[in-house]
Amino acid sequence: MSESIDFAKIDFDREERTGTPEIIFGEGKTTEQIETIIKKMRERKSLVIASRIHSDPAACLKISFPEGIYHPEARIFSISPQKTEKIGRGEIAVLAAGTSDLPVAEEACVTASLLGNQVQRYYDVGIAGLHRLLREIPRIREASVLIVVAGMEGALPSVVAGLVKCPVVAVPTSVGYGTGLGGISALLTMLNTCSPGVTVVNIDNGVGAAVAAHRMNCV
Repeated sequence: MSESIDFAKIDFDREERTGTPEIIFGEGKTTEQIETIIKKMRERKSLVIASRIHSDPAACLKISFPEGIYHPEARIFSISPQKTEKIGRGEIAVLAAGTSDLPVAEEACVTASLLGNQVQRYYDVGIAGLHRLLREIPRIREASVLIVVAGMEGALPSVVAGLVKCPVVAVPTSVGYGTGLGGISALLTMLNTCSPGVTVVNIDNGVGAAVAAHRMNCV
């Protein structure tokens, strides 16, 4: 069932159909529009995840919904109707190649955690210093699903997928110099990986990676 308001149709049945509630994409929406959607979701005690929320709108949302939590690095505003029960077969590990990739990596981490998954972070493990990754591989191998976030040439998911048994969800970021083409170079590298078992989502799509990993972890 969906509920129509002037500018949106809120899909309240999505969690029952897909296992994941509707996630509000905040970019391009006014603060008032986001507030209205959240109010409707709160009436039904839904988990609220609003992505791409910057600091000024977040401050307004915090006034309207004091129970909400703003995750600044992830740019997510969330309200959990109750303590989230941890589900899934195991842990989701999120790897980020470099510090500049952290906003997308944190978007994935926070989303996966809000959906009920145990999440472990491994940051600044890019291939420019391969020893940093190799040092963490024994622990990384214990995860059920990996989310691997990288910009520049985007080679990290290919390297990781050749070292682990679990599924790898690759996230290209728009981090990089001119020929990175806003993440297109990283995207093409990931799509052309020679390591089987890599699934690729859209550029900077931490939310999409988290949902994919969540479903893999809960099968």
